[in-house]
Amino acid sequence: MTIANVSQGSLRGLPQALRTAQEAIHLPEVQEMLRVLSEYKLGIFMLHMHDEQTGQFRPLPDEVTQVESGLEVSFRPAEEIANRTDRFLPVGWLWRAGASTPSAVCEMAWEERPGDSGRHDKHKMIKGN
Repeated sequence: MTIANVSQGSLRGLPQALRTAQEAIHLPEVQEMLRVLSEYKLGIFMLHMHDEQTGQFRPLPDEVTQVESGLEVSFRPAEEIANRTDRFLPVGWLWRAGASTPSAVCEMAWEERPGDSGRHDKHKMIKGN
């Protein structure tokens, strides 16, 4: 899907903060940022979550981090995972309070291999896999 084929009508019903994000992607300066980021295999994403009852889009609160674990996404208090670099790999960041701050993480599983001195990372998979 490209930006060109997303209907502006699909923005109806989004909270204003998320409509602003959707509209900003068309700005020349944002397109330039995206071009530069792509050189580093990075991109831009809209910070959001979904209402548990209705499924509607909601802005991601500052105190919440998106967590992918076992191929499922959940939203947890940022303070709960902030210093857990042994378990969570940041995959999304935002600028907050003058610093780069993780906003999305993947839970990782570390495995030791016989005869190997290092740890090998892999994405935490669904139980039974």
